[in-house]
Amino acid sequence: MSSLTKLEFDPRLCVRGGEEPDPDGRCVVYRMRRAQRAFDNPALETAIAAANAMKLPVVVFFGLLRRHPIANLRHYHFMLEGLADSTERLERRGTGFVLRICDDSNAAFASFCAEVKPSLIVADEDPARRERAWRREAALYPSAPLWSVDADVIVPSALLGREYFAARTIRPRIRERLDEFLAPVGNRRVHVRWKMPRDLRSLSPSTHLLADLKIDRSIPPAPEFSGGTSAALSELHRCVRTRLSGYKKNRNHPELDGTSRLSPYLHFGQLGPHTIALAARESGAPSPDRDSFLEELIVRRELAINFVRFNPRYRTIASAEPWAARTIAEHARDTRPYRYAEREMESATTHDPLWNAAQRQMVGSGWMHGYLRMYWAKKILEWSASAAEAYEIAVRLNDRYELDGRDPNGYAGIAWAIAGKHDRAWGPERPIYGKIRYMSFASTSRKFDSRGYIARWRE
Repeated sequence: MSSLTKLEFDPRLCVRGGEEPDPDGRCVVYRMRRAQRAFDNPALETAIAAANAMKLPVVVFFGLLRRHPIANLRHYHFMLEGLADSTERLERRGTGFVLRICDDSNAAFASFCAEVKPSLIVADEDPARRERAWRREAALYPSAPLWSVDADVIVPSALLGREYFAARTIRPRIRERLDEFLAPVGNRRVHVRWKMPRDLRSLSPSTHLLADLKIDRSIPPAPEFSGGTSAALSELHRCVRTRLSGYKKNRNHPELDGTSRLSPYLHFGQLGPHTIALAARESGAPSPDRDSFLEELIVRRELAINFVRFNPRYRTIASAEPWAARTIAEHARDTRPYRYAEREMESATTHDPLWNAAQRQMVGSGWMHGYLRMYWAKKILEWSASAAEAYEIAVRLNDRYELDGRDPNGYAGIAWAIAGKHDRAWGPERPIYGKIRYMSFASTSRKFDSRGYIARWRE
């Protein structure tokens, strides 16, 4: 196995695990979760490389939870569209795909492994999965080792070793490794095709499966987005052709819609960052626009993933930096000129027409422009009884309505807006905010055509 590791595997994959496969195993299993794609997927490529070296087939397993404490119809519909696309791509590559609806994904996966008897299990990394959870997962089927691959970033987050506190501190670390890791992932050929045993149960991924799930159905699918790698590649090509030129100037103008609109596809892993970064780097867009785009995609996004990986308190105000925690405490008793309950915010019935428009965009479309996400979260801080309550409300609303909710980028954005994460102390000191960076309706509206945006998302 040592020769296999040295000769067959790209060291850039940064595999966690590495124990020798079971020589009596029948296949290599890829447990797909975050990286829900059959294209440019480092975890899948690792599984195929190992299987080819051992002359075994590859089968992908996906456990579809019957119920979810946060996800809803909007998220599940988009995800199932993506899984249907990925299944077709996997079949064309000769790789199997097994989907099962389950109440406990770990139990379902252990049962599946007992049926197929893998030689090796490969999984994609989740930055929120702590070491203890990873060890429990590795024990699900002890006969085969578990390898996990960071398929969600360009520079594997484990290599950074600790939490970084600002873009300026993580940027040099990422840039010094970027040439090493920013290269085509590849889509290698499967040598031994998977043949589904007759007695192996599997469902076909389809939105028809939604009828069998016990999920929140009050939030409809996002009308502006279709799930899947094919849809994601079309959106990427559209971005490179029409949005990348001018990106540096236009990305903070919500009325121009100058962002990439790729965040839902990145969140569900239907498109990988390598694919996007290489397309942007090789485009004919002006260099300042390419640089600005890659800064957001790589440095800022991987800073957010670093936050979630190394700070277990990322969903709460406890993740604040010491300076921010002090200023929040000092202003905890400040008078709030406006106070709104969460249900009033959720229904967009505040006094602020810009905030209401942003909330309506999120509820109606499943997406909110990034610049307005900052303003949106800061006003929740201003209108809530405490910073801790504001943080919790922002997380709940974001995760409930955003198609890219429950994502490191969203958590880092809320932490930046409310808890000063990845920012610095600002002056002059203000009521409620203290030294947390302030945004107002007047200053924000001067930066773009807020009237046009408000008119578009008027009730």
